[in-house]
Amino acid sequence: MQQQAGAEKMNMDRQGFIGITMGCPVGIGPEIILRFFTGQKIFGSYIPVVIGDIGQLKRCAGELQIGVDIVPWVPGTAVDAGKLQVIEPAASGGYWLDSAVLQWGKPNKETGRATLAYITEAVRLIRMGTLKGMVTGPIAKHAIQSAGCSFPGHTEILASLCGVSNYGMMMAGKRLKVSLVTIHTPVAKVSAQLSRDEIIRVINLTGETLIRDFALFRPRIAVAGLNPHGGESGLFGEEEIKVIAPAVRAADAGRWQVSGPHPPDTVFMQALANKYDAVVAMYHDQGLIPFKLLHFEDGVNLTMGLPIVRTSVDHGTAYDIAGKGIASASSLGAAFSTVVHIINNRKAKTE
Repeated sequence: MQQQAGAEKMNMDRQGFIGITMGCPVGIGPEIILRFFTGQKIFGSYIPVVIGDIGQLKRCAGELQIGVDIVPWVPGTAVDAGKLQVIEPAASGGYWLDSAVLQWGKPNKETGRATLAYITEAVRLIRMGTLKGMVTGPIAKHAIQSAGCSFPGHTEILASLCGVSNYGMMMAGKRLKVSLVTIHTPVAKVSAQLSRDEIIRVINLTGETLIRDFALFRPRIAVAGLNPHGGESGLFGEEEIKVIAPAVRAADAGRWQVSGPHPPDTVFMQALANKYDAVVAMYHDQGLIPFKLLHFEDGVNLTMGLPIVRTSVDHGTAYDIAGKGIASASSLGAAFSTVVHIINNRKAKTE
């Protein structure tokens, strides 16, 4: 027994740990975690550790008849890689969820508080060195705001926890990568929020991310226009002439190649043809509609500019199918693979 425990401890010392936050406890987060863990079997150099609620995970496993051992884990102790290790942030959150009274698809203030506690604990564990990176499960923005959170989503929460102001959202897949100038902005307000400096910032942040996290040498970045046909020389809008084109000219072209503004209806096809490594989109749906058309099952959301490595599934809580046993873990699997890829690339640059 002592020899086996010693082997497990050596295994823990040799490998790193990646945290997976459960997301909203009554969404599909618990199910996709269980399906990912039981379907993956081999995780390579890193062991997944869930930051979430054991009771809700066990309830989900029981209801959906998913066979897996779910056990609590205390950082620094030995692990059994065949069991799902879970850290419950009750000490920081000061409460426990009662899984018996939770209803699938119906978030409330308590599930919002739990969601925030998972994220906060994961960041704390990374900064302590316990975890090498994190993958976040889907959250409900209205639930976390009912729990007192003033941020609109994961990106802004993580930036605040890490104390950074230069950050952004990138959607990454094998065929297409898209970063966003404006994120959770109503379409009617996008034009007013576009500025030369902000576009320059996102272009340069995209370039830094492609070099540091994806190991690209002098990446090629295409910048999308805002209006139909790229404004058609001002006929359909002047944002391209007055704001976007000056930003493209002023962006740091020494370490990356930048071009644009390109007509939004063709630039994504050009990226797919391997003309560009990433596209900078002006607003949320301009970038995410083509991205999800290609990578609905295996797309990954990552936060640029963080000192920690964070990826996420690219879908929501899917309350309409929560608890029904039909959720796909494909995006979670891709997010886990991507966080490992980024960790290894960052490590290689420091060696």
